[in-house]
Amino acid sequence: MTTTQVGMRCPECARERTQVRRMRDMTTVPHVTYALIAINVIVFIAEVSGGVSFSGGASGSTVLNEGALLGSSSLPGQGVAHGQWWRLITSGFLHENLLHIGFNMWVLYYLGSLLEPALGHVRFALIYAVSLLTGSLGALLVSPHSLTVGASGAVFGLMGAAAVELRARQIPLMQSGVGGLILINLIISFTLPGISWGGHIGGLIGGALAAAVIRLGDRYRSQALALAVCVVIAGAAVAGSLATAKSSEVESAGPAPLGVLSPEP
Repeated sequence: MTTTQVGMRCPECARERTQVRRMRDMTTVPHVTYALIAINVIVFIAEVSGGVSFSGGASGSTVLNEGALLGSSSLPGQGVAHGQWWRLITSGFLHENLLHIGFNMWVLYYLGSLLEPALGHVRFALIYAVSLLTGSLGALLVSPHSLTVGASGAVFGLMGAAAVELRARQIPLMQSGVGGLILINLIISFTLPGISWGGHIGGLIGGALAAAVIRLGDRYRSQALALAVCVVIAGAAVAGSLATAKSSEVESAGPAPLGVLSPEP
């Protein structure tokens, strides 16, 4: 046996040149992350064109009123309970003001640049979608009569996914910076008024669960099954949201002030 920089190798193997792959050489452009940021920015421009100001104030905005998450309302035909299921998705691409979208997009870029190259485009997009839908479910469970907007349900899901990936790679969560990001945002979620903590917790759980399922798929070499389970989780979140919205009609009331899914870094 011959001692080499990578350990003990047989003489034949030691004479062979081994290609070294560094982490930065393995990275790819996070196309899905960029696409999500672009969609959010385009939608925000549409909001501004419809009456939303850069500093806040969404009164009378058709884009916001028709796209924000709302379980049910005393207004006839308004809310997920009345067939407006698209609110479960569109609410995750709407924002209240420039500061709101700015923070959300910064965190999305930060986490997306870390996760998407490691997971791949399809898995990253699936985790984001699952997180968005579980975030909508969490928001409806806590405040079904409030108009709620923001990408942070999905962004919190990316935090949960990052925590799962870091633990699997035996990287200390707090030393990585992700642990501190999660902790700070959870504190803000429960202390500042007008923050949809239900959406944050729902997204965090959904993202962590989806990432864990994908990890198990890798371990047991059954990735197709893992992706199918993620789709089932997303479907269960939609079904739960519809049921929650429908049951909220019993205590129907007018829409409360705008609830915001907003992680503050």
